[in-house]
Amino acid sequence: MKTRLLIVTLALSFAAAQAWAGGDAAAGEKKAKEVCAACHGEGGAKPTTPDYPVLASQREDYLEHSLHAYKSGKRKNPIMGAMAANLSDQEIADLAAYFSSQDPGRLTYKYYH
Repeated sequence: MKTRLLIVTLALSFAAAQAWAGGDAAAGEKKAKEVCAACHGEGGAKPTTPDYPVLASQREDYLEHSLHAYKSGKRKNPIMGAMAANLSDQEIADLAAYFSSQDPGRLTYKYYH
C-alpha cells in the first residue's frame, strides 16, 4: 500500500512539475509583438521574406531548443544570435508557448521570383 501511495505521489509531482515548467503564451505574445513580428509576421504566420521561417504551430520544444541554440551560439545566424542573446530562459519558454499555440492559417506570399 505504501509503495502504491509513493508511486502515485511521485507521478503527480512529476506531472505538476511539467505543468509549471511551461511558458506563458500571453507573455510570449507581448514579447513576440515587440521583437519577432518584424521578420516572422503577426503570430509568426507570415514572414516578410522566404528566408524567415513560419513559427506558428511549430512544436514548443523545437522552438525552445532552437532559441537556446541561437543564444548559446551552437546554432549560427547573426540576426537570430543577436535577437536571442538577451532573452531569459523564461522569455524563451514564453515565446515557444505562444508560437506553438498559433495557427498558421492559409499563408499567401507575394515574393519576387
